[in-house]
Formats: sequence, C-alpha cells, structure tokens
Amino acid sequence: MEDPVIRYAHVNIYQDKNLVLSDVSFEVQPGEFIYLIGKTGAGKSTFLKTLYGELPVREGEAMVCDYNLCALRKKDIPYLRRKLGIVFQDFQLLTDRSVYDNLDFVLKATGWKVKAKREERIDEVLTEIGLAHLKNKMPYQLSGGEQQRLVIARSLLNNPPVIIADEPTGNLDPETSDEIIKLLIRINREHNTSILMATHNYQIIDKYPSKIFNFHDQSVTLEKGIYIKM
Repeated sequence: MEDPVIRYAHVNIYQDKNLVLSDVSFEVQPGEFIYLIGKTGAGKSTFLKTLYGELPVREGEAMVCDYNLCALRKKDIPYLRRKLGIVFQDFQLLTDRSVYDNLDFVLKATGWKVKAKREERIDEVLTEIGLAHLKNKMPYQLSGGEQQRLVIARSLLNNPPVIIADEPTGNLDPETSDEIIKLLIRINREHNTSILMATHNYQIIDKYPSKIFNFHDQSVTLEKGIYIKM
C-alpha cells in the first residue's frame, strides 16, 4: 500500500490563540476524493489553511506530501505549495492579465524557466479543462464557470498529488456546479489526484457520493455509512 499523501495524528488547530479543532487524526490515500462538510465556522477553511502552510501546526503530528508541517520552515512553504493545487471559491485570478498570462505567472513563480516548456504546459492544461479557445481572453470576459475552470487549470500546472478545493461551486449556478464537480472527478480518476473539497452542497454529495469528513464540535469525524471511491 502506498504511503498516505496527508496524515494528521492528534493535531490541535488554532486560529490565533483560539482552539478551532481538537485531536484531529486521519489519513488521505493517493487518489481519494473526500468531501469536507460542516456548518459555517466549524473549521473547514481553517483546517485547509494548515495544509498549505497558511496557519502553523504546533501540536500533534502532521504530514502533507512528505512535508512535516510541525517543523515547516518559512522557506519551505513555496515548495510545499508546488505539491498542492488550490481551488478557491472566489477565483483569485489576476484580473489585469489574460487567461494565458495568469497561468504563465504561476509557472514562472514556481521555477519554470524555459518559455517553450511553459507554453506547452499551459496548452496542455487549457485543453484538458476545455478552455484552449479562450487563452487570450481576460478573466472578466469569462463566465463564472469558465473562471472556475481556469482556477482548476492553474491548480493542475505542477501535476500536484493533492488538490484542495474550498467551496469551488459556492458562487455558481446548479448546472455549472455540476460541470465543475464532474471535471474534478475526472481529474481525480485520470491523474489519481487526491481531492479534498469543502462544500455545503449536499445535492452534489448525494449525486456523486464519496468519503466524507464531518467538522463539528471542534472535531473531525468520518461520516458513518457507505461511500465509494470515485
């Protein structure tokens, strides 16, 4: 069996000095698709911030893509983030740059020095997520669904073993939300990418069942019942 891509053991998670989550213990295996559910304020986004080094982990044991979060140095954070694709609800695109230039900016920032290789990779991911014909458009010229596809393309650039999606359908209509989920499922299956997706959309969970972590009462528990690996 492969080593888990994420492993937390008896982790306490704080926001400033306030305890948000207590005694968090779980593993995420390569290729798992996991929903994170819970009321607003239950700690889902705070937890996700620990995964990519936005918040420190000081108590317990936490490993993400072979990085020990408890001993994570500031200079290591950019290298950790290259192992993670991050999909935000509010897109966080560079509004003054084209689709192509948004992706090129990320590749330059993560060490891709050869322009031809950057161009090749950008064309690959845009083709995969169905935006190749829009690469010269500006973000404001895209629909909400197209902007979220661009964010997913951005998350794929460095072939990450893990994608973190924080409410990726929160600003989208039901039909577009369904398209985005099907895209994430395809990426999960074709690339064996582990996906952790925070959501309040229980219709999506019912339609595309998978493993569920429930955030409640300062804890994280695996939902009881049947789930499938997508």
